[in-house]
Amino acid sequence: MEYDKDKVDEMTLALLYLVMHGKKGDERVWKGFDWETMNRLHEKGFISDPRSKAKSVALSTEAAQRSESLFKKYCCA
Repeated sequence: MEYDKDKVDEMTLALLYLVMHGKKGDERVWKGFDWETMNRLHEKGFISDPRSKAKSVALSTEAAQRSESLFKKYCCA
């Protein structure tokens, strides 16, 4: 099936807000999402390399802000 990978990346970034933890400026997320999508988010500079042995990845400051904004846009009433 073909799909819009940018839209999937955007929705994944929105859902990462649900699993975000850590202090402001040092947010991390569990990397339990599709590997291809996580790799694309890494290539776009939103997250640290998901291929590490760590169970979570770091978010860039921009990604943390965008994640919250997208979550509110798509998931809040």
